[in-house]
Amino acid sequence: MHDRVSSDKTQDQHEDSRGEVRVCPISPRLVEFIVTRYITMLNTLINSRSRQNRSMFRIPPYHYLHVLDQTTNVTRLETGPQTFVKKDNEMVLSNTEKMVVVPPRHFCVISNPAMTDENKQVLLDNLGQVRLHHAEDEVRLQQVPFPLYPGEEIKVKITLLTVVPALSALRLKVTRDFIDEDNQQRRAGDEMLFEGPGTYIPRKEIEVIGQHKAIIIKPNTAVKLRATRETTDKNGVNRVAGEEWMVKKNGSYLPGVYEEVVVTCTAYFLTDKTAVHVAATQTFTDEKGRQRKSGEEYLITVDDMEAFIPGVYENVIETKGITTLTNRQYCIIVNPVGANGKPQLGAKKLVKGEKSFFLQPGELLENGVQDIFILGENEGIVLKALEAHKDTFANPPVDRKPGDNWMLTGPLEYIPPVEVIVLSTRKAFPLHQNEGIYVRNTNTGKVRAVVGKTYMLQEDEELWEKQLPLIVKTLLSSESHTAADKHYAKEWKNPNKENVQDDTVGDTWDGTKVVTFQVPHNAAVQLYDYKSKMSRVVFGPDLVMLGPDEQFTQLSLSAGNPKKPNMWKAIALWLSPIFTSDVITVETSDHARLQLDLQYNRHFEIEDLTNQVEASKLFCVGDFVGDLCKAMASRIRGAVSSITFDDFHKNSAKIIEVAVFGMNPETRKVRERIKFPANNFVVTSVDIKSVEPVDQRTQDSLLKSVTLAIEITTQSQEAAARREAERHEQESQGKLERQRIEDEATSEKARKKLLALQAES
Repeated sequence: MHDRVSSDKTQDQHEDSRGEVRVCPISPRLVEFIVTRYITMLNTLINSRSRQNRSMFRIPPYHYLHVLDQTTNVTRLETGPQTFVKKDNEMVLSNTEKMVVVPPRHFCVISNPAMTDENKQVLLDNLGQVRLHHAEDEVRLQQVPFPLYPGEEIKVKITLLTVVPALSALRLKVTRDFIDEDNQQRRAGDEMLFEGPGTYIPRKEIEVIGQHKAIIIKPNTAVKLRATRETTDKNGVNRVAGEEWMVKKNGSYLPGVYEEVVVTCTAYFLTDKTAVHVAATQTFTDEKGRQRKSGEEYLITVDDMEAFIPGVYENVIETKGITTLTNRQYCIIVNPVGANGKPQLGAKKLVKGEKSFFLQPGELLENGVQDIFILGENEGIVLKALEAHKDTFANPPVDRKPGDNWMLTGPLEYIPPVEVIVLSTRKAFPLHQNEGIYVRNTNTGKVRAVVGKTYMLQEDEELWEKQLPLIVKTLLSSESHTAADKHYAKEWKNPNKENVQDDTVGDTWDGTKVVTFQVPHNAAVQLYDYKSKMSRVVFGPDLVMLGPDEQFTQLSLSAGNPKKPNMWKAIALWLSPIFTSDVITVETSDHARLQLDLQYNRHFEIEDLTNQVEASKLFCVGDFVGDLCKAMASRIRGAVSSITFDDFHKNSAKIIEVAVFGMNPETRKVRERIKFPANNFVVTSVDIKSVEPVDQRTQDSLLKSVTLAIEITTQSQEAAARREAERHEQESQGKLERQRIEDEATSEKARKKLLALQAES
């Protein structure tokens, strides 16, 4: 029972999870459609019953009805005006209907039309039934009102005929074979155009598939067309499928039914400064009657036409501008076009200005438009012959062979022929007496330095770049001078490098210029010639100019406190007295470790500056600073290790001087200096800047003893001052008491004298 109830539920009812029935809302449109359909069916049923009950029908004019003879089962047509009385064996199939009226310029299509004879009379079969063209259509135009015979139906209602305006057409397609009014056989699938202006009258064999509009061809434009199948164009020319052609006639053009528009082309306007580079895609004859081969390239200029529209077999590659040369210019054309109009591959042609021309297809400019070479008095050019030729520029003419190099110097004007190339241009170098350049001969490889004159490189010469170690370049490019003393370097600036920015050495270094170095006053520089295996020492102030095979002797010195090796790089050696500081650690006999900050006054001693043997000794010791500090530290440590801390604390200066300079055995006095004969290095004094214990406990004890000594000294000074103050106080009191007694004695004398005077009076 439950299943039956569930199956009887409508689609608009649903049961939720709690078992309750939920009614879905119905669309108002659905309700309206159901009501309208029900009313229509009810009216049809009422009219059908009404017709069956009636026996007499009044048919007005231009109306008709269909009557079925139930005995013969034949349906006939009854037209008005009349009063039709129905028989018992007859049945009226429809109500009285109005005849079909087709107004002017309208049409309708009747499906299953009735057959007619030559007189337009309807044909009946042997039973009296109207004969029909089943599955056929008939287009009916304006005519007298006509009824629909039994079986006929209106397929297309009365419709206005299509009016085709001018410059347009209807595209028609044949659906079945027929012969048109011009007695031309039309096959199914054929297409045609109905061109306007006109009114199109439809046929049952033809259907309209589209509408075309004419193309307006403006001046300097053209339309490219393509045939979709074999056809004949408007000019009567037969075209095959895929063939293309141009229509350039101005005005309107309506493409044929088997023609399609490929593209609308715009003309290229040609002037005396522009031309069009065109290539032929296949062999054809152009508008001028010239035959063009497939792949041929040619130029269209204003001399040929003012406006150029490319043909079907022409492809525009580019628009070329004119090449103009002034009287100071020239150019070389590669692959020039010969007298036969063909490019001469591999050939070259020299063109001098003034001239204007277009480059023909295949021609190229070698290095573009070039200026002629105008050489001044201190200028020149290096030339090289590519081919054997006779040089007529020289006087007398010279026969040049391939590979020959020569040089022309100014003042002159020169245009190189096609057999010659310009290798380089040369300009003289104006050199001061302190300036120079390195020149290398390309034939022999010999390098020399040219200094102090204006010089121009010859055809077999080139600038040679001298290679220097990076550290030497850095030293020469630095703002501070390169003497082997960092303290002095902080004060002295190289005047040639004051405006040098903080750039990398590689960006500012020019190795082709002769390397120069200003040796400071009281300094020395050693140069070594690797070719002659000789060295020379230059003393300042002087200017050093390196030869092609010379290099600076580099010094790598110790620096810092305590001294560390290879901390200071230099190429110049400072000779005058200067201080060298060092920090060493010593240990006394009672194992007290002390750190000494010492400073040595040293200099180089050389008597004859012209003696290169003696001068070369200055650079014999690579790190003289490190050797000095090591030697002095060794002597001081040995001397301090044999005495106690108290003795060293009391006599540190004397002990260090004796350790450094030693005692003179003859005078039993401390020597005034010490000299190192290997490089004539002299130390004249040693200064103790500070003495600090290394051990913290020793430092604390020393600090405590010093503090105690200071306190004792302070207390003794305070006691002496206090005693002196008391003595001065006692002396002052004695003087004051004596003065008081003297004053009292004087006062008594005066009083006595006064009393004597009073007594006399």
